[in-house]
Amino acid sequence: MGMELWIPIAIAAAAFQNVRFMLQKVLSTVNLTATGATFSRFIYSAPLVWLLVLAYSNLSGISLPALSPKFWLFALCGGLAQVLATISVVALFKHRNFAVGITLKKTETVQSVLVGFVILGDQVSWAGFGAILIGLIGVLLLVDAPQSKGPMFQRVFNKAAGLGLGAGILFACSAVGYRGASHSLALDDTFLRAALTLACVTSAQAIGMAVWMRFRDKGQITKVLSVWRTAGLVGLTSMAGSLCWFIAFTLENAAYVKAVGQVELVFSFLASVLFFKEKVVLREVAGIAVLSLAIVVLILVK
Repeated sequence: MGMELWIPIAIAAAAFQNVRFMLQKVLSTVNLTATGATFSRFIYSAPLVWLLVLAYSNLSGISLPALSPKFWLFALCGGLAQVLATISVVALFKHRNFAVGITLKKTETVQSVLVGFVILGDQVSWAGFGAILIGLIGVLLLVDAPQSKGPMFQRVFNKAAGLGLGAGILFACSAVGYRGASHSLALDDTFLRAALTLACVTSAQAIGMAVWMRFRDKGQITKVLSVWRTAGLVGLTSMAGSLCWFIAFTLENAAYVKAVGQVELVFSFLASVLFFKEKVVLREVAGIAVLSLAIVVLILVK
């Protein structure tokens, strides 16, 4: 049963994540700055996750453990990386269409393997290196904007490329932080361990961003609260997506779950064309296809 159930759950996780970024794009282009749109994710999802944690703890009879300094170190580093990554993605939407933005974010999978090899000496197979090279071709196709003119160097190394690739590596760093935080908890129940980590991280992110915005992005907190209908949906879809990913990981090997999760690229393409009415040129379609292939190949050969 589990082998069958995880597939629709992984697809649902990708769908929730895509809807959340769609809502954040709407907020960033109409009502809020990139920081405000990012803040909406955490301020509305944190209370929902805590309700889930407390309800599950009471129903299961499992007490919540003490949180060690090691837990907070991993959690806060991962949380900061995720905030910066999300701001980068939302800011990227102002430079490129939705589908290209989401695809550049997905380079986190390729980048994490490359960074692990360079810094940690993690072994990568020849097939893995081949996938990285395929991914590089896809990235080059995407970062060269359709309206760009001038030398190739200037067209490739642009602000959109920096935001997209930067978001990818930051998301990869946040995943490492969250794994470290979750594994440091003295809990045998893996669901509660992940949910408690998520609750602590989103709360810290909401508090940290609120303090930052109070002094550096004044007026945005009030605007986030004023658009609570849309911003609340951001929080709800954020929590739903995170929970679906976790449930899928408990039912099946993470590599296969991530491979199925690449369906988000298809969702983002459809959203870009059908919902946002954005034009997608043939080179961008080719770039999305090539990079999608590289990510799936890399996951399957790791």
